[in-house]
Amino acid sequence: MTKILGLSGSLRKNSYNTALLRAAAAAAPQGVEVDVATIEGVPLYDGDLEEREGVPAEVQQLKDRVMAADGLLLVTPEYNNGIPGAFKNAIDWMSRPPADISKVFKGRPVALMGASPGGFGSILAQSHWLPVLRTLSMRPWFEGRLMVSRAGSVFDEEGTLTDEALRGRLQDFMEGFVAFIAQESRTS
Repeated sequence: MTKILGLSGSLRKNSYNTALLRAAAAAAPQGVEVDVATIEGVPLYDGDLEEREGVPAEVQQLKDRVMAADGLLLVTPEYNNGIPGAFKNAIDWMSRPPADISKVFKGRPVALMGASPGGFGSILAQSHWLPVLRTLSMRPWFEGRLMVSRAGSVFDEEGTLTDEALRGRLQDFMEGFVAFIAQESRTS
């Protein structure tokens, strides 16, 4: 069984990105489990807090879920043409202490997707993630970026995917990412 941690970088209750993540989990091939997570509850990074109390429980739980997964799927919103601060903050916390970076991130296959109400579907945020992934020594899957533009037209009010063409793209994306994870596990 292949296990993927899908992490939505949105805090909104009715997030298009969390809806996209749920749809991706439903589109995963047989024999693949997608653990759906969000960054809810992750406090702002504060070195003094870390020194006093260590890594917060919410962050440690996310780190444990990443370490239990064969791959990581980052589902990113795009704010002001870049990475949302709250999402980057969660990843920054997960890289603490620095000695944990190799356990949590190094060599881990990672894929990016995102949804936006605008016309560009998080393309710039996805590009901005690449230096972060490189710094964490992850293995990005470059053949399958998925960008959902005008997300309000493909999800209903409950966050259910209503667009069949996108459902097919999601299935192809998930199959490709799972194949990449399998290939990476054979080469590492």
